Amino acid sequence: MRLSIRLAYIFTYNLFQFCGHTWILANMMARFLTFGRDALADTFYSIGVAMTLCQLLSILELFHIADGIEKARLLPRLIQVVERNLLLVMVIILEDIQSKPVVCVLFFLWNILDLLRYPHELLCVLDTPSFDLLWSRYTLWIPIYSLSVATEGITIYQALPYIESTGSYSFQLTAPGSAHIHLPSVLLAYLPVLAVGASVTVWQLLKERKQHLEKWNKKLKRK
Repeated sequence: MRLSIRLAYIFTYNLFQFCGHTWILANMMARFLTFGRDALADTFYSIGVAMTLCQLLSILELFHIADGIEKARLLPRLIQVVERNLLLVMVIILEDIQSKPVVCVLFFLWNILDLLRYPHELLCVLDTPSFDLLWSRYTLWIPIYSLSVATEGITIYQALPYIESTGSYSFQLTAPGSAHIHLPSVLLAYLPVLAVGASVTVWQLLKERKQHLEKWNKKLKRK
């Protein structure tokens, strides 16, 4: 009984994420086909709530892996969840960059990544994996993820002038010691951290890809 509840939960979660990201991508494509480049300016206003909900719920995936409901490596998922949610918070706070084309491109790449992953996860839950989805999940995912991280870096870089112009994102810490925090400098320092985290994630994903493809080939040889 407990096992069936767990399977029903993880199936429902993956189905919700798949439907959510499908709706977001369909909305973006429909708006672009209807309004052209003008649709880029208000992409965040049309899909921001749905995107925020999907990304916040993705935090649950860390507990799924830790609990053994989902079989995946924790470190790359942790890096992905943290970097996405931190960037999303920055975009929400800085209204001036919400209309930037780079935000639209970033959301598009995030949705492509998730639409490569969640259908594969759904079939795995049903114990009916597809080789095409498996290959796409662990092959196409890697270059698109690398491109999305580069776009994240560009988004942060483009946000720096707006942060500097407000002058309200620097603050003084008084406890336990006195320290002046300059947010633009923190974000600049975060860029190499983002690159290192992405490199670690890609390395882990390559190992995961090799492992899954070898397992699939062994399964075919047994048949």
